[in-house]
Amino acid sequence: MIKRMGKYSLKFTEAPIISAFSSVVGKLESRGPLKEGFDKVIYDCHALKDSFEEAESTLQQEALSLALSKWGGNKEDVDFIFAGDLLNQCTASSFALKGFNIPFLGQYGACSTSAQTLIMAAIFAQSNASSVSAAVTSSHFCSAERQFRFPLEYGAVKTPTAQRTVTGSGAFIIEKNKPHYPSISSATIGKIVDFSVKDANNMGAAMAPAAADTLENFFKDSNTTPKDFDAVFTGDLGEVGSKILYELMGEKGFDIRENHKDCGLMIFDRKNQDVQAGGSGCGCGACTLSAHILPKLLKGTYKRVLYMATGALLSSTTSAQGQSIPAIAHLLELNYSK
Repeated sequence: MIKRMGKYSLKFTEAPIISAFSSVVGKLESRGPLKEGFDKVIYDCHALKDSFEEAESTLQQEALSLALSKWGGNKEDVDFIFAGDLLNQCTASSFALKGFNIPFLGQYGACSTSAQTLIMAAIFAQSNASSVSAAVTSSHFCSAERQFRFPLEYGAVKTPTAQRTVTGSGAFIIEKNKPHYPSISSATIGKIVDFSVKDANNMGAAMAPAAADTLENFFKDSNTTPKDFDAVFTGDLGEVGSKILYELMGEKGFDIRENHKDCGLMIFDRKNQDVQAGGSGCGCGACTLSAHILPKLLKGTYKRVLYMATGALLSSTTSAQGQSIPAIAHLLELNYSK
């Protein structure tokens, strides 16, 4: 049963589980701090395809195939796929997954898409609309640069506030409640928050207010505090956005400094890799969730964590027109007990 928990959150009384997960990343990501946790590395940025966009589709194909292999089932056993990416019309996802012949619901939440797809899959599982669903998302540094900023050939110099889009894909298999798997016990669906940030090279500042809003709503809806969780993960605020989040949460009466971790700061080594303020993109949170968070839950290092992915809802058109950057953040509570 799904129950409303407060004003903005959902409680899953028989928490759906994440029964399999995988991550596929590019060369730079494979050299970062989480390198041991990724399932597969594709070293060629074109993935032996004709374009970066086709390469991103390949990331999703490989990630879902790996997740299905780990799960031990067949693609025919999957009822629905929830998937999305950063490209126009979610083309990386639709081109990647058309060959799986599984009912498909495309999702767009910018870099929050990993949490959005998991929430949708959990709702379908809990409501008995599905027995098994897949949640998939991806991003690619080169395809994102071409769409949102400048093609790489332009040679644009990055600002210190900029973040590097992660080349990677994460795939997750969601089922009804079973023992001995990480579970999704609740979720908070974010609101669109716009703090009038217009700099497309400062995503952290644009997304931090949305993250603070969703996190505050979850704590109030669930009657919890940051200390009730082993860790609070954000998807890709980076250095700039994380600092702003601390300030905003402090103003709301919550101190998250001690147990906050940002996937954009975890996936790269900023001292030795040229990634400015950290990582970003749909693949950032998804790959960190698969390579680090879920394995730590299974090992018992974490027992109860929050995973909140943040997204900047801009397009190249709105940026060129001088529009501000609205943002959103979706949150999941993840638990595991043997």
